[in-house]
Amino acid sequence: MDKILVHGGRRLRGSVKISGSKNSALPILAATLLTKEPCTISRVPDLSDIHYMLTILSELGCEVERASGTVQIRAEKILTHAPYDIVRKMRASVCILGPLLGREHEATVSLPGGCVIGDRPIDLHLRGFEALGAAVKVSGGNVKVLAPHLKGARISLRSNFGSTVLGTGNVMMAAVLAEGVTVIDGAAEEPEVVDLANFLIAMGAKIEGAGTRSITIEGVKELHGAEHEVIPDRIEAGTFLAAGAISGDEVTVSRVIPAHLESVTGLLSKAGFEILSNGSQVTIRPGSKRVALKIDAVPYPGFPTDMQAQMCALMATTEGISVVSDHVFPHRFMHVAEMKRMGADIELQGGTAVIKGVSQLGGAPVMASDLRASAALVLAGLQADGITEVNRVYHIDRGYESIDEKLNELGAEIERVKA
Repeated sequence: MDKILVHGGRRLRGSVKISGSKNSALPILAATLLTKEPCTISRVPDLSDIHYMLTILSELGCEVERASGTVQIRAEKILTHAPYDIVRKMRASVCILGPLLGREHEATVSLPGGCVIGDRPIDLHLRGFEALGAAVKVSGGNVKVLAPHLKGARISLRSNFGSTVLGTGNVMMAAVLAEGVTVIDGAAEEPEVVDLANFLIAMGAKIEGAGTRSITIEGVKELHGAEHEVIPDRIEAGTFLAAGAISGDEVTVSRVIPAHLESVTGLLSKAGFEILSNGSQVTIRPGSKRVALKIDAVPYPGFPTDMQAQMCALMATTEGISVVSDHVFPHRFMHVAEMKRMGADIELQGGTAVIKGVSQLGGAPVMASDLRASAALVLAGLQADGITEVNRVYHIDRGYESIDEKLNELGAEIERVKA
């Protein structure tokens, strides 16, 4: 098992190219199950989660070819049962339920695994399938959905913690082949939902309203093959901007969509940093003084929960008191205990972290508990005195393509070693 050694105190400068979005690529790859014709998806990031998804598609009978960030998939003859052995490693594997239900009218998928960041049920996904006419049964660790006939319906995906991105995509994929019109109320507005909708439209689906709280889908009889380029990963871009804020002289993220980053760049600007946007690039420069913040992680277009841990790392050495609350995953603060091992002064109060900025963190052995926490610990290590040893880095490989190499190109000193 690999671990990452971060040598603190190095200044970052330069430009980094952002990879395609993991959270877009996964449901888009699953959506290729909706047609027997070949599909070509480009700008697919080289991540362990992507590898797991392609393995699942292969196990279901798809022909899969992958080369240089481009994946070609042909799902001519497919199975409808994805066993535990291949879905347990990734929660996003649940997004094959929708396309299998839409095309084959049945699917059996083992309850998935993934990061341990609190309770993340799939109740809303199943509620949506039931509204379309599917019978749902959960037994023996498996979810089985069966619908001899799918019919459009009005479906609410609202919950106490905001919309469900995967659930919105899952229901949308099932509804594109349902008879009649489906309206999804309380839909997730994230760019990844829009990206999936654009791919489905390229396949012949009729979808309006993606990116708003209400999505309307007019069912069609069949879909055809299509080509699609995955949007840039806004969370990877935000993570590198946070790295630039923590220890950068001037850091530019390129191949991005600045509008997708506005909640992050807006907060960084409030924190005292200079932000410059130019076409598909965003640059961060130090300001005159770093300022403590009150941060609330909420659904898009608000500040993303997937950037909460990285901002905790930045605020850990920002003078004053910062308050960081997560209203999407209130239990997503397992990085706090590890940052405290490095000398951070953080008190947890339910789903809120109260951070008193310290002048310096110290390198220490730390344990990554989930994808974004692992990135945050690497960022904390950039500003620490000495060496930070980040263990369980398989978490970071789920969502960041060569993060150590990219940071080294900016001037960091990071080693990946066998534990």
